[in-house]
Amino acid sequence: MRLFRRKNTAADPPDPRTAWPEQRVPEDPAAAAEAFWYGWFDLLPMVSAALGEGELHRVEHELCQLVEALHPRLHFSLERGRQAIYALVVTGQEDPEIRPFTDAWRAAAPPDDAIWEYHDSVPPVPDPTEVTVNLGEHRIALADVRVVAQIDEDEHVVDVAVFHPGFGDLDHATRQTMTFLPLDATLGERLAAERLRRVETAEAEPAGAITLPEFRDLVRGLGAGPDENVGAAD
Repeated sequence: MRLFRRKNTAADPPDPRTAWPEQRVPEDPAAAAEAFWYGWFDLLPMVSAALGEGELHRVEHELCQLVEALHPRLHFSLERGRQAIYALVVTGQEDPEIRPFTDAWRAAAPPDDAIWEYHDSVPPVPDPTEVTVNLGEHRIALADVRVVAQIDEDEHVVDVAVFHPGFGDLDHATRQTMTFLPLDATLGERLAAERLRRVETAEAEPAGAITLPEFRDLVRGLGAGPDENVGAAD
């Protein structure tokens, strides 16, 4: 289950001749984060009821407004949790200008419990080889993805070529999306942003290609000292 939204939810599209209204950015990230959590707990009974009845659209508008008030360029998702039943993800997609707001949001978050966990970036899936992406008539199993990685030891980054035997059946835009999606699913948003430099689509399986779990192990160990790997495991 994933709900991933931009925050503008106007009922009607704006007139294209009308300038898009400037969206206010809060001056104090900590105060904005505190206001978010007050609003979240007020809204939580409605969210829980909507989730239980499979009708999350009933609270979509309120959730969008809540996230937009924290920062207008944030994205959010409600997903299945890794340890809890549900996860709330609020992300600035590693934009450094927005990072103070996601940092403040995470610092003010309640402790994770059996029902909810909270993430300030999109986390990796536990096992990417169990994920299959349906694209119309095409089914792209991430278990069949192979990557070849060229490591820059000085910069501690990786250049990657991604291959899947079904890429040839996809149009260019979809193929580009499916080149990045397996990497984000494998590494999570933050690690992918930190460690990946160039990403290309391979037309044929490259020599020396590895699986996504092998690629995750390689990247997590890249340039890591004894303390850097702490907490890297799923």
